[in-house]
Amino acid sequence: MKYTTSKSANSEIKVSFTADATEFDAACEKAYQKVKGKFNIGGFRKGKAPRKVIEGLYGKGVFYEDAMDIIIPEGYEKFLADEKDIDVVARPEVEKFDFSDDGGVTFTLKITVKPDVKLGEYKGLNIARKVDKVTKAAVDAEIDLERDKQARIVDTDQPAKMKDIVNIDFKGSVDGVEFEGGSMENYDLELGSGSFIPGFEEQLVGVKKGDEKVVKVKFPEDYHAENLKGKDAEFVCKINGVKTKEMPKLDDEFVKDISEFNTVDEYKKGIEKRLKAQAEEKADREFENAVIEKIVKNAKIDIPKAMLDTEVEDMVEEFAYRLRYQGLKFEDYLKYMNLTVDDIKKDYAPQAEKAIRIRLVMEAIIKAEKIKHTQKELDKKLAEYAEKSSTDVEKFKLNLKEGQLDYIVKQILSDKLLDMLKKENMETFDKIVEFVKNDFKQRLTEEEIMKTMS
Repeated sequence: MKYTTSKSANSEIKVSFTADATEFDAACEKAYQKVKGKFNIGGFRKGKAPRKVIEGLYGKGVFYEDAMDIIIPEGYEKFLADEKDIDVVARPEVEKFDFSDDGGVTFTLKITVKPDVKLGEYKGLNIARKVDKVTKAAVDAEIDLERDKQARIVDTDQPAKMKDIVNIDFKGSVDGVEFEGGSMENYDLELGSGSFIPGFEEQLVGVKKGDEKVVKVKFPEDYHAENLKGKDAEFVCKINGVKTKEMPKLDDEFVKDISEFNTVDEYKKGIEKRLKAQAEEKADREFENAVIEKIVKNAKIDIPKAMLDTEVEDMVEEFAYRLRYQGLKFEDYLKYMNLTVDDIKKDYAPQAEKAIRIRLVMEAIIKAEKIKHTQKELDKKLAEYAEKSSTDVEKFKLNLKEGQLDYIVKQILSDKLLDMLKKENMETFDKIVEFVKNDFKQRLTEEEIMKTMS
């Protein structure tokens, strides 16, 4: 099969294929072998009628449609095998299909290829890496969370306060009429949890067992129930009981029970260390995102619609797969949420476009910087994956599926690229701060020396 290629619009090429009579007849023969079982011809067992007999009864073109479904992919596969430098990013479209007088066929495919990327500045962007300071208050808050988990819940005759639990019967009404879902008995409500609409929990502060309280609130304008949005409501509440949390004492015994540490001081230092590590990870993540966002913004790319549509469809399919994994059908989800597939695609479009831009820009920089991987780096990464899989490296290699090795290589290149970008774009502010700190220490030492001399 022969073909010619011509440039169409941006990121699109048109490939015109010509198949002679022999090639198209071979496709028709494959079509006959594929669908002959559907034909029930008198005098022959079902599926056993010769091709010529079927063509004689139904016309020579009886297998043409199925033959087209065979010969078009064959032509496309030949094109991909020959043109290895062309990077296709979406499914091809058949623009036309014609039958030649000599028994052959011609057809044209519109193929979307990876768009050109015009890189902007991607070095020397001076982006700050900011690390949140771990304060004593943050450490204390973490400790209080753990103490709260270990707290005992006990009945109290004291007035309810925030974080206490009140057990209530309540009936809600709007304009004197009770509404569906507005009544419940023996409900445990932790004050300050934000479980109820704004203003409800605060009005129960100070109540005691046996009290009755009328709580007046207004439903938010964005409330999920259409008939209650923005409406004033009253809830008649009967207080069945009040419970409070008895927080465990923060001492060495408590620390030994809930952690690997032996003393309160060790426990606090351990939490501080963990929070600092989390702050460093957060700083790295935010800095990396800021660098990528700036670099992508500086680049110019015209993303073809077919490429965007394919990315969106892949994301929707991934979403549907996650739903199935959780035991929910995609169709049921759409029905429950009153959405259409087009609604979901519309929601995913911005995310898909962002993902494409990042991927294309990163690939362009890898190419521009000639970033390569070494065998040593690949072996190390394979060893890491094998260890995570609790298997031998050689066995892990043998079990790699098609495309997985390429994915691992791309991951190595991506990591090297990000390391380079972070190093090249770190704001000199960090260096200035370090200089000022050292300078301050030096001046302080000089001042102390002067005081000593005087």
